[in-house]
Amino acid sequence: MTRTGASACALFLLSTTLGFAQKKLTLEDIWTSPKFRQDYVWGINSMKDGSNYTSMAYLSDGSKAIVQYAYKTGKAVDTLLKSTWVNPPLDFDDYGFSPDESKILVSTETEKIYRHSSMSNYYIYDRATKKASKVSEGEKLLFATFSPTGNRIAFVRQNNLFVIDLEGMLEEQITTDGTENQIINGRTDWVYEEEFAFDKGFFWSPDGNKIAFYRFDESAVPQYFFPKYEGNLYPEEYRFKYPKAGEENAKVSVLVYDLKNKKITQTGIRTSPDEYIPRVKWTHDPNLLCVYFMNRHQNELELIGYNTTTKERSSLLKETSDTYIDIDDDQYFLNDGQHFIWTSESDGYKHIYLYDMKGTKVRQITKGTWEVTSFYGIDENTQTLYYSSAEPGATERQVYSIKIDGTGKKSLTPEKGWNEASFSNGMKYFINFWSDINTPSRISLHEQSGKLIRDLETNDELKKTLSEYNLPQTEMFKFMTQTETLLNGYMIKPPNFNPDKQYPVLMYVYGGPGVQTVTNQWGGPTHLWHLYMAQQGYIVVSVDNRGTGGRGAAFKNCTYKNLGKLETEDQIEAARFLSSLTFVDKDRIGIQGWSFGGYMSSLCITKGADYFKTAIAVAPVTNWRYYDSIYTERYLQTPQENPSGYDDNSPINFVDKIKGKYLLIHGMADDNVHFQNAAEMIRAMVDKNIPFELGVYPDKNHSIYGGNTRLHLYSKMTEFLLRNL
Repeated sequence: MTRTGASACALFLLSTTLGFAQKKLTLEDIWTSPKFRQDYVWGINSMKDGSNYTSMAYLSDGSKAIVQYAYKTGKAVDTLLKSTWVNPPLDFDDYGFSPDESKILVSTETEKIYRHSSMSNYYIYDRATKKASKVSEGEKLLFATFSPTGNRIAFVRQNNLFVIDLEGMLEEQITTDGTENQIINGRTDWVYEEEFAFDKGFFWSPDGNKIAFYRFDESAVPQYFFPKYEGNLYPEEYRFKYPKAGEENAKVSVLVYDLKNKKITQTGIRTSPDEYIPRVKWTHDPNLLCVYFMNRHQNELELIGYNTTTKERSSLLKETSDTYIDIDDDQYFLNDGQHFIWTSESDGYKHIYLYDMKGTKVRQITKGTWEVTSFYGIDENTQTLYYSSAEPGATERQVYSIKIDGTGKKSLTPEKGWNEASFSNGMKYFINFWSDINTPSRISLHEQSGKLIRDLETNDELKKTLSEYNLPQTEMFKFMTQTETLLNGYMIKPPNFNPDKQYPVLMYVYGGPGVQTVTNQWGGPTHLWHLYMAQQGYIVVSVDNRGTGGRGAAFKNCTYKNLGKLETEDQIEAARFLSSLTFVDKDRIGIQGWSFGGYMSSLCITKGADYFKTAIAVAPVTNWRYYDSIYTERYLQTPQENPSGYDDNSPINFVDKIKGKYLLIHGMADDNVHFQNAAEMIRAMVDKNIPFELGVYPDKNHSIYGGNTRLHLYSKMTEFLLRNL
């Protein structure tokens, strides 16, 4: 397709939508009012019989409850716990059942630590006696979890692993060497939690007789700190271990505690600072542990089987890549003890495979030039797998079933849009979460065939509220770049759009590896802000550049060792394309992004200074040398190995190119993308006498939220755009 032809195609797709309602959005409506909040089904837990599920709900009297529903009808059949049934009331945040479901373990007074981790006070609620007892006195706990036999609970406190025998509530401390910023037992360090996406670091064996757990020695890892101001005459310093690109990682080992002989076994599975153990899982055999072992470049992965009785090791699978291997949780061990399910990008797209326990590939189950995005599980009685994929297109998600031999593929959610499923134990039912780019969520209950049982939540009230506002429709489009790359985008035009007028454009970007912004799903408050900006007379556009997800390994991994280069070129191409549209004011194109998106907007206002009048960068990386080892080295290797990959694509090195208006925003308690990135960007701009605007949020982390913060943040960004774009 020629560039001219693609432009015509894109113009054809961009139809005009007229709004007739008169209300206008306000920032207060979006960020402080509940009027646009979606109703949701939350805290879903399939019960062991596979015929019932539970969820959390607020009752009409204001109390919180765990309610049981029948999958067959979707109707409530029982209330299992009400917060007011115990004294004092239990204001629980989350819950889980004992294996026989006679007890409920609830977490209360939860305090967030990092992205995934939190600590709570835990209580055991006995359904028979309707009484609750605290799991352990003293400091809050992490990851309290029933054993498979239901007679014990394990948890982490102060970097040590503990077990409580519920018979006499006797507490046993398994490890004693846990020390802040030195030794961690039973949980992960900061960088594993952030980049391998898990925080709980202990795992019960299927028979409940052993616990495998991680041990991190981070004593040699460099330390980062930031000030905490609130309520302090002199600021406190929060210190934690954070390995930056090319720096020392923690030494990680896997140990096994035997509850019968009360001994910890050193498995011998340990890393040097140049290796990772991104997952540990038990197989159905209570003696066989599966350990993922990965090199520091993250392009070699081996699954090791470790027999906790014989101490023997075996290789279950090896995989290599010319770029990098993404870690997920799709592995599933079949009950026959001879096979497991695995997902891989080895044929260029992420697909599902069947392997035997000797590491031999039995077959590829799914095939095609599309990606499997989630593996939900398998009904082993019917040999049917359930998964979601981008087969309809990168911007869509549908749920499918397929036989383990690769036949009988069926779409269970054929409606265009974004579908995500939560399956019952046994895979006989699923709850589907659907939305599209213009429609809030609809949550529905289905049989495994896809047949609708009933809608659980339609958000009709929210749809009615939205209909009272003069909101334009969001439209999907595609365009071809000069490098013959077809890119996906969406566009929001102002209400009562006039194609004979010219409008300023606000581009919204993320652009990071494997992540998409151009998806056919409801975008929540951020999307509402974009609709608000459209009401102010702006066209809002987002484009997924090369390196983003949903389109296969070649499209995603092409940015390897040169992170930021192709992505920025594509965003500049998008600005060029928009400039060619008759209804766009080419001299008024701005760009805004957060995190990797802030990095991208910073590159665009520097390397793309001729195309962007303004840029807003929220919590951006400005120099990849300041970011963590696992993420950065996955895409760039180390700065010692690939210095040009770092230096050629770090905004801090190109501030002298800035011509437009630049707003830099950062939280000072950002544990992820450190405020150091903003500080050094400021230093570079001051050295070059480059004017800029700044927003700083003390005691706020990477998400910059809490209290009035989001309203203030978006008010600041809005005012900046109204004044400068």
